[in-house]
Amino acid sequence: MALEANGMALPWLPPGHTMVLPGRGEMFYRHHQHPDPAAPTLLLLHGWTASSDLQFFTAYETLAEHFSFVGVDHRGHGRGLRSPSEFELHDAADDAALVLRQLGIDQVVTVGYSMGGPISMHLARRHPELVRGMVVQATALEWRASTWERVRWKGVGVLGSVLRSRVYQRWIRHGISRLLGPNHPLLPYVPWLASEVHRNDAGAIVQAGRALGAYDASSWARHLGTPAASLITTKDRLVPPRKQRALATALDAFVVELADDHLASWTSPTEFAAITLQLVQRVVA
Repeated sequence: MALEANGMALPWLPPGHTMVLPGRGEMFYRHHQHPDPAAPTLLLLHGWTASSDLQFFTAYETLAEHFSFVGVDHRGHGRGLRSPSEFELHDAADDAALVLRQLGIDQVVTVGYSMGGPISMHLARRHPELVRGMVVQATALEWRASTWERVRWKGVGVLGSVLRSRVYQRWIRHGISRLLGPNHPLLPYVPWLASEVHRNDAGAIVQAGRALGAYDASSWARHLGTPAASLITTKDRLVPPRKQRALATALDAFVVELADDHLASWTSPTEFAAITLQLVQRVVA
């Protein structure tokens, strides 16, 4: 359902809220409550450089028909809390756990896309009582196995300068349009998408990239014992499909594949929403 504000087309978005996390800062989250109080609750955990809206807006309405959900913006991403502390994946998981507890939510199924996968796994490891099941999407068991990957992540600091540049700010709208291609159903939302991308804090984005570059759950993922399902993006050039499959094997996850690249939630919005619903239903069942 398309909306409009200040002449800009907007997708349907659940109500947004802020919550003060003691000793941490002010956290932004979306919260949709299903009319049926017995409906399961999902926790939406977005990827690197994204936000809950940027990552999941194409699935919001589909998921809202069946579930309650909370979508958080991680530290330095979107409207996420700004912290003087270095970005750590386990801190992002603890942030989400605090939000759930303050909302009085006992258990969730996590939906973690890209960086949201490691955060959901830290949540299941550190707060197992909160996690009923996990859906991991376009993500990996580890992000640093090869020499090239380690070198690439060490160079992530350059990204901070790019994100702060005026050239990038002018280019991003054009880049999104090119990514989507002509006649794509999301083209009316390009101005909104571009404005949301600019909410990120460049320094925190760099720190989050370094945290991802140090992430390796090979020694503990298979011991989580949490029901899991996985979306594998088979044309992914950022997170190789073989890495995604290694994670699915470690989690003993039910797998659905989508022949698309890493930004599948934008480029294949209908398919992404349908598969996300299917995976959540599988885990809930």
